[in-house]
Amino acid sequence: MQLRDFWPFRGKSTAGLEVRNAVQDSGGGTIIATSDQLERAIRAAVVSSSGSIVSPNTAMKVATVFACVRIISGTIANLPIQVKRRISADVREDASDHPLWKVLARRPNRWQTPSQFKRMMQAHLLLRGNAYARILKSVANDQVIELIPLHPDRVEVRQRNDLSLVFEYTRPDGGKVTLAQSEVFHLVGLTLDGVKGVSVITYARETIGMSLSMEDYGAKLFKNGARPSSVLTHPGRLGKEGLEFLKASLDDYKLGGDSEGKSLILEEGMKMDQVSMTSEDAQWLDSRKFSRTDITMFFGVPPHMIGDTEKSTSWGSGIEQQSIGYSTYTAEDHLTCWEEAIDRDLITDDDQVYAKFNRKALLRSDMKSRFEAYQIGRAMKVYSANDIRRFEDENPIEGGDVYENPNTSTDKAGNSNDPSKSA
Repeated sequence: MQLRDFWPFRGKSTAGLEVRNAVQDSGGGTIIATSDQLERAIRAAVVSSSGSIVSPNTAMKVATVFACVRIISGTIANLPIQVKRRISADVREDASDHPLWKVLARRPNRWQTPSQFKRMMQAHLLLRGNAYARILKSVANDQVIELIPLHPDRVEVRQRNDLSLVFEYTRPDGGKVTLAQSEVFHLVGLTLDGVKGVSVITYARETIGMSLSMEDYGAKLFKNGARPSSVLTHPGRLGKEGLEFLKASLDDYKLGGDSEGKSLILEEGMKMDQVSMTSEDAQWLDSRKFSRTDITMFFGVPPHMIGDTEKSTSWGSGIEQQSIGYSTYTAEDHLTCWEEAIDRDLITDDDQVYAKFNRKALLRSDMKSRFEAYQIGRAMKVYSANDIRRFEDENPIEGGDVYENPNTSTDKAGNSNDPSKSA
């Protein structure tokens, strides 16, 4: 099998596969026999009650959805994955000599960087509930050498009678390839059957559909000069030609807002009365706020991270507490998903080797909190000076490998540096 057979983003569009998957999801095992049943099944799967078609692609046009996907995917993409080896029950070391280290930390495949690969896979996971990558191994030593991403819309997974999983991948040319469980790296989100993850878009369809409808309404509102309607009164009677000329003149006046604020010249004794209906009267702005909050709740992103700082959340009253809540309840969930999937699918020859994200990088941009944590670590003898310097990508210093509390250490003469013991 050649590599091009598994490249999922060339040739035909995946739109047809999205519809096929939607029909299968909505069918619930029912046989669709007529065209009317097929149409109802498709519309029930991808059309919200507001009338907007909601799919992973259209959902990304909603600013809140895009922001949530960008934030969570960026968190995963920017955290380095470390390959570790257990030396004993208490001792760990970096396993940079393991072949998987190069794949995860340097080059997952021939065209993507690690951050690109992780960001793409995490976006698939958020929008479709699953993320897949074809595992390519070396013939010489059966070690993983590449991870080829597969578009989730082209992959069907099912469980056999022996409980093993099998994946059916549809190539761009329409051909199908059956892959064993050992050949696929599979990330699963929230799952109800233990095999396939459920998409956030599926359950947030009505909220996202309402947001799309409001965006469309707002765009048309401002296209028409941000005024819903007006009434023109003519003392006589206009013919068909006069009505068409008047309508064309008014549309040209309002189009694009270039004439906003300028005077409108009316002829033949015509009068114009404005019929006002502001956005606030229609509660349009409030509806957009509610929609935005609901979408962030589906993705587990605190509102302040997408720019909504109007209200606090149950994660805490301050921005710092809400950020800690994001790391604890949202980011940690996805990090654990990645780590366990790597251990299951990519590390099969050595039980002492495991993958772990460097969570300390979450504090990389907050120098004050980072160094306060280092200080506590030194006081508890968890970190040495060289441990901390290594975290900061600095060279080690002589004598920096000693694990001691610098506030209570003693000098060569045996004098204590502990302020509490001073006279």
